[in-house]
Amino acid sequence: MRALVQRVSEASVTVDGRVIGQIGPGLLVLVCAMQGDSEAQAEALAAKIAKLRIFSDEAGKMNRSLLDIGGAALVVSQFTLAADTARGNRPGFSTAAAPDEGRRLYEYLSERMRAQGIEVANGVFGADMKVALVNDGPVTIWLET
Repeated sequence: MRALVQRVSEASVTVDGRVIGQIGPGLLVLVCAMQGDSEAQAEALAAKIAKLRIFSDEAGKMNRSLLDIGGAALVVSQFTLAADTARGNRPGFSTAAAPDEGRRLYEYLSERMRAQGIEVANGVFGADMKVALVNDGPVTIWLET
C-alpha cells in the first residue's frame, strides 16, 4: 500500500457540496492499495502512520506521534498514488488494486487505525472529492509497504 501523509492543523473532504469528513490537528492520509496488497500491508501501514513521529515535542523537535498528541486522521482513498509516469506524459494506473479490493483494504486500514484509539474520518471511496487542508509545517511524508 502507498500513503501520502500530511501533518495538518485541519482538513476536510467534501462530496457533492457537503462536508462528509473533517478533523482538527492530526494527519491527512491519502491512501492507495496496490495489486497484491493484503490485510497485512494495511495493518502495517496503519501501525506506521499511528506511530510516525512527526509532531513537535516541547523542544520543537519532531518526536511525537499521532497517538502521543491524541490527534485525528482524515483517511481519503486516492488511486492516483499508483501513477506510473515512466512512459509518456499520461500516467498509467494498472498497478493499483482492483476497485473492490482497493475499497476493502482502504476500509480495513481505517478500521485498524480506529482499533489503535485514533479518531478517523473518511472520504467516500471512488467519489469525486474536494479535499481541503492546512498543511502544518509543511510536513509531508511518503510511505509504502
